[in-house]
Amino acid sequence: MNKRASESDSAEPASGQAGDTGQMSGKLRILVVEDDPSALTTTTGALQALGHFAAGASSAEVARSRFLDGAFDVLITDIGLPGLSGDELVQTIRQSARSPLEVIFATGQPRPPGNNAIWLQKPYRLEDLEAALESARQSLRKTCASDGKVAQPQGC
Repeated sequence: MNKRASESDSAEPASGQAGDTGQMSGKLRILVVEDDPSALTTTTGALQALGHFAAGASSAEVARSRFLDGAFDVLITDIGLPGLSGDELVQTIRQSARSPLEVIFATGQPRPPGNNAIWLQKPYRLEDLEAALESARQSLRKTCASDGKVAQPQGC
């Protein structure tokens, strides 16, 4: 968790070994987009401590330019990013993505009425993060099952 913010600007999943099976062993592959360096480092560190693969990007532009379809199960993004917003990032990625990707909005903004996205209100606790990840995992399983594929996120 002492990783400098500039070292977090990687959109490749952190992995201990080549050939890791990610979600098959309960791990999610998560891309975190956060412009606050401290929040980015803390969040990616917490995700890694929970046993997930986590990569960080300090802006939506960095995330978009490095995003690889199928490399991540979950995108956690702030909405109020400078430049391209988190919402615009999600729209851009979903237009071109063919693989399932669940989105968690981590923001200080209140959830808009009628919005049923996974919302992680800042500041959040580790338990809140875990609950949001479980919601994302369940949604991914439903998506994969409805596609007639294995009910596991990675590569479903």
